[in-house]
Amino acid sequence: MTIRMGVIGTGAIGADHARRIAQTLTGGQIVAVTDVNLDQARKVVDSLNLNATVYENGHELIKADNIDAILVTSWGPTHEEFVLAAIAAGKYVFCEKPLATTAEGCMRIVEAEIAAGKRMVQVGFMRPYDSGYRLLKQAIDEGSIGQPLMVHAAHRNPTVPEAYVTPMAIVDTLIHELDVFRWLLNDDYVSAQVLYPRATRHTHSKLKDPQIVLLETARGIRIDVEIFVNCRYGYDIQCSVVGEEGIANLPEPQSLLVRKDARLATTILTDWKQRFIAAYDVELQDFLDGVQSGTLRGASSWDGYAAAVAADACVKAQESQQIEAITMPARPAFYG
Repeated sequence: MTIRMGVIGTGAIGADHARRIAQTLTGGQIVAVTDVNLDQARKVVDSLNLNATVYENGHELIKADNIDAILVTSWGPTHEEFVLAAIAAGKYVFCEKPLATTAEGCMRIVEAEIAAGKRMVQVGFMRPYDSGYRLLKQAIDEGSIGQPLMVHAAHRNPTVPEAYVTPMAIVDTLIHELDVFRWLLNDDYVSAQVLYPRATRHTHSKLKDPQIVLLETARGIRIDVEIFVNCRYGYDIQCSVVGEEGIANLPEPQSLLVRKDARLATTILTDWKQRFIAAYDVELQDFLDGVQSGTLRGASSWDGYAAAVAADACVKAQESQQIEAITMPARPAFYG
């Protein structure tokens, strides 16, 4: 059975996901697309040589009878309405982050999915599909470094546009760490604090950069994350888990070591899409396989909600400069 896919949003990530489904992965076919810019949607159809209908809007696409699953890669504030519409139509949906722009919106999706009686939503948190993070998870789960005590991490971008402002360091950037740490440690957060070191001269008046986020988990693990989105030198993701008996570090991406001009050097990536390109492939293939089998295994609506709750507390901590509590309800048995 081929899963007939409709894509809502054909910007950078939507077009890239459409490409991988059409040209790289198995079991899926793009049969419908839409975007607020219909010319962009048509361009993607033409460039990928798709036999796909271009719909006027996302709701028309969701209602189409010849679509089995929906890919939501539109502007973040539209995600909630399209995911809820897909659930109401009885169609599986892969939604890029954020699941919704507020924790309340995420909870509405959780409630709709539970009412539907089966998991229908997978959230686009790709890091658990990255081979390096999987090695890190394996080391923790097997107890090779003992019980985790601390995590030191960094999320660095070479530069960001003028429209990127201080809260986006949490809701657009740290959100990936907020998800992957819960998965790595099998733990939830209880508090957050945000500190501001000396600002880089490469930032602007609406962005405090860099930032340091301090998190505490329910089991007492302490996490510090450096967010530095104007680091200039490249896109760099670091993670080090300190255990009772050892330290496990996230592997560096594979790169060529070159000796030339009296230097020994490797190339550092500058594009986030390239850093996790393999993880995106594995993630979407897992979604297609999950739709085929009727059982989704990737990040759930509850994971999207948990990340949003933690993000809200971090944004509050940005403003208050205080330690802010993170109160997480018990996970519903539905997501157990």
